[in-house]
Amino acid sequence: MNESSLRKNIIKYSKLLNQTNLSPLRSGNISVRYKDGFLITPSGVKYKNLKPKDIVFVNLKGIFKKGKNKPSSEWKFHKDIYIDRQMSKAIVHCHSKNALILSCFRKKIPSFHYMVAVAGGEDIKCAKYATYGTSKLSQNIIKALKGRSACLIENHGQVSFSNNLSAAFELAQEVEYLSEQYLGCLRTGKPKILSKSQMRKVLLKVKNYKQNKKG
Repeated sequence: MNESSLRKNIIKYSKLLNQTNLSPLRSGNISVRYKDGFLITPSGVKYKNLKPKDIVFVNLKGIFKKGKNKPSSEWKFHKDIYIDRQMSKAIVHCHSKNALILSCFRKKIPSFHYMVAVAGGEDIKCAKYATYGTSKLSQNIIKALKGRSACLIENHGQVSFSNNLSAAFELAQEVEYLSEQYLGCLRTGKPKILSKSQMRKVLLKVKNYKQNKKG
C-alpha cells in the first residue's frame, strides 16, 4: 500500500475499534510500519472524525513533525515493538472490556484453551503496570511480548501486532474472546490447564497452518 492507502486503512480500523466495542470513545491506538518509521493515530481525536491528514508519522528515533496533531501518547511502545520485532508491520492497542478486566487482576491468560496459541506462546502474558506513555511501560510490554505477538497490560488493556493491520486487528479480537472465555471459566471454578507438552503440539500445528496459508 502507498502512504495514502495506509492512512485510510488506519482510519477504517480505528472506526472498527468503536464499532466492535474493542475500544470505546477515543481509547486505544493503531499504527502501521511505513518507511523508516510508522504512521499512528493522533492523540485525543475521535475516530469518527479522523481524516487521512490527521494520521501522524513518527520515525524510529521517536521524531515527528510539530503540528496540529500529536501522535498517540502511547507512540513509544509502538516504536519499540517495531524496533524489537522486525517482522511486525501493524499494531493494535485497545481497552477491550474482558481483557481489561483480567488485566486489573494482573492475570495472564493460561492455556485453558488451545487457541491461546494464536498469540505465539503457551500463554498470553500480562505486562507489568507503568504509567501510560512512558519508556518503562514500553520496556514492560516488550518483555511480555517475548516469543509472542500479543499481551495484556496490567490495569490498562491489551496490545497485538502482526504482518498486516487486518491480522493485528483479528488477533486483538481473539485475545478479547479468550479473555471473555477465561473469565467465564473462573466464575465457574478453576479450569484445567493444558500441559506444556500438549501446547507444544498445538503451537507446531499453528505454525504449520500459517506457513501453508502463506503458500
